[in-house]
Amino acid sequence: MIKKRASFYDLKNKTVFITGGGSGIGAAITEAFLAQGSLVSFVQRSDASIFCGQMEKKYQNRPYFIQCDISDISALNKGVDEAKEKNGPIKVLVNNAANDVRHSTLEVSEQFWDNSQALNLKAYFFSCQKVLHGMIEAMSGSIINMSSISYMMGNAGYPSYVTANSGINGMTRALAREFGVYKIRVNAIAPGWVMTEKQKEMWVSPELLEAHIKRQCLKDLLLPDDIVDSVLFLASDSSKSITGQLLAVDGGVVTTG
Repeated sequence: MIKKRASFYDLKNKTVFITGGGSGIGAAITEAFLAQGSLVSFVQRSDASIFCGQMEKKYQNRPYFIQCDISDISALNKGVDEAKEKNGPIKVLVNNAANDVRHSTLEVSEQFWDNSQALNLKAYFFSCQKVLHGMIEAMSGSIINMSSISYMMGNAGYPSYVTANSGINGMTRALAREFGVYKIRVNAIAPGWVMTEKQKEMWVSPELLEAHIKRQCLKDLLLPDDIVDSVLFLASDSSKSITGQLLAVDGGVVTTG
């Protein structure tokens, strides 16, 4: 459920495109933009029709859902084109879709590595490339890349994912520098361990959770809704002078700067 939060008036009717916007953190981001009155499109591999119906009933503002695998760049580009045709040029891009499946370095095959990078890094770059054309023409835009504190912690257990998230941060800085002249802002958000249904079903145990909470300065569990205010802020003109930055939203596990 969306909590009562600040209103960013410039987000009303703003066109937003989100990858992985129908589940987990992505669903919370989609809902938050809908609550602001934004025109939201999102892509996701699994069917999100039920979620879209729930959002329409709650906000009288139905997100436009395109089902596709974002590691298929031609399908991703087609999805962006569909979203543009539906709602107009993309003003805000949120690269959110990722897969943090656990894996061992010694077990990684070349195919696994390529598939992992295609989803967790390559798709981020090409979705940016796709929307940048319209943002350059409009001389405005905000791109928000969802990374992870995993690479800042040097976490073991999923080296390909950690590598991709470090790459996301580097890409964010490079694009911010290249396209700032067009008043396009590019920032990254690094969530901590957020208690999505997927995380709870697959990897959370009382022992691991207790150990992680001890690392946090703030001892509350992180939920998907805890991430979205930072996304809205970076999408809004309220952050018009902020670009090339990484914001860790993790309860205080890592420090930046």
